Amino acid sequence: MWLEAAVCGVAVAAACWLRPWRALGGHAPPWPWLAWWALLPLFWGADRALHLPLSLPLSGACLLMLMAGWPLAILGFVPVAALILLLTDLDAAGALHRLLWLGIAPATLSLAFGALLRRWLPHHLFVYILGRGFFATALAGALAGWAALALSGSAVGLSGEVHAMGLWLAAWGDAWLAGMLVAIFVAFRPEWLATYADRIYLPVKPG
Repeated sequence: MWLEAAVCGVAVAAACWLRPWRALGGHAPPWPWLAWWALLPLFWGADRALHLPLSLPLSGACLLMLMAGWPLAILGFVPVAALILLLTDLDAAGALHRLLWLGIAPATLSLAFGALLRRWLPHHLFVYILGRGFFATALAGALAGWAALALSGSAVGLSGEVHAMGLWLAAWGDAWLAGMLVAIFVAFRPEWLATYADRIYLPVKPG
């Protein structure tokens, strides 16, 4: 627990140091950010609230990171963890565990994968949609889940192999949802994605 608390503390401190609220210019965040953020407690805590321990929770963190940017997303995960602590039977250690492995870890991995995609692949909107919205979300969610499983073991009575396969499938479910919404946002509301810009991902033909 103390190691997880330290990692979460470092991430939150880094997010605060970046002062991401300056980008909002004193205005409230766009309502889609708030709507998705409001769904995260349902994703993170539904299995405990409904007493379905074999139901693996979705993350939703990667999409919030794409919409709001890494620093604001990290800060937004903290009240989500607080809500599931209050509304479910999770104790402080369990809520902290989900803050790290359902929120901070996949969002940070998704950010890193996005940086690699920008470095090594062409800057094109389909690279953003499929790469960052879909494949990076799947890989980030799966790797975060496997890391949590390796460090803490299975808490739902499943064998390690079965639990790992469940995490892989849950990560792809998260990726399908994120990829679909990212595609819609890019097409109709690109301003809802803090990590997207036409000048980067839409090539301009000369002349």
